[in-house]
Amino acid sequence: MSSPGQLRPVPRRSTAELIADQLRSAIMYGSLSPGDQLGEAELAGRLGVSRGPLREAMQRLVQEGLLRSERHRGLFVCELTPTDVRDIYVARLAVERAACELIMRGNRGEALARLTPAVDRLAQAAAKGDRGEMSDADQEFHRTLVSCSGNSRLERMAQTLLVETRMCLTVMQDVYPEPKELLEEHRRILDTIVEGEEERLLTLIESHMIDTVTRINAEGREGTGDGDGGGPSGVAGDKGALPEAGPGN
Repeated sequence: MSSPGQLRPVPRRSTAELIADQLRSAIMYGSLSPGDQLGEAELAGRLGVSRGPLREAMQRLVQEGLLRSERHRGLFVCELTPTDVRDIYVARLAVERAACELIMRGNRGEALARLTPAVDRLAQAAAKGDRGEMSDADQEFHRTLVSCSGNSRLERMAQTLLVETRMCLTVMQDVYPEPKELLEEHRRILDTIVEGEEERLLTLIESHMIDTVTRINAEGREGTGDGDGGGPSGVAGDKGALPEAGPGN
């Protein structure tokens, strides 16, 4: 694992990779909403690229599960069902637990140096009541947490899961922790890394994820009366779309 400040080769990125990044960002922030159809000609014009790398980029997102292909119709931004939301958090738990285990057995000093600015950014956003900025800082914390593991495959998995998380954040507005509580959760995670308490860290990560799923499930039961066949307000059933993203983790 390289130490902070060490120079490393700069990767050369293909046009398709750069396009895929833009499409992920558009999906994450709602410029491309769940259920939207992607017109190849229109997108190529907006991005100023040829259709070849655009097709390659869109196929990457199909493989990541962010886009779906319908025969004779084209590509659409995926919609999230309540089951999808639960699955996202179960998958994130697996990825972030593995990352935390690697961090605790590796360079905890690097993790402290990289995660502290993300917590500071979250604190500043919470103080201002800036929910959009809180979401960005929250996501950056978890992205950095996985990156600190030094495992590129975990990073790739986390990237897609965090985009999907951002797609459903508005769903959690009514059931998600208050800014102060959210900030304290992240501070406890960072403090536990500093103290080297691996078992406590894994417990905190699990609680962080499972508590959110529990809130979502409870909201879904309230919304339908019996908890069957429905979900939180704004989550797609089979075809419905999510509203724009709000704060959360």
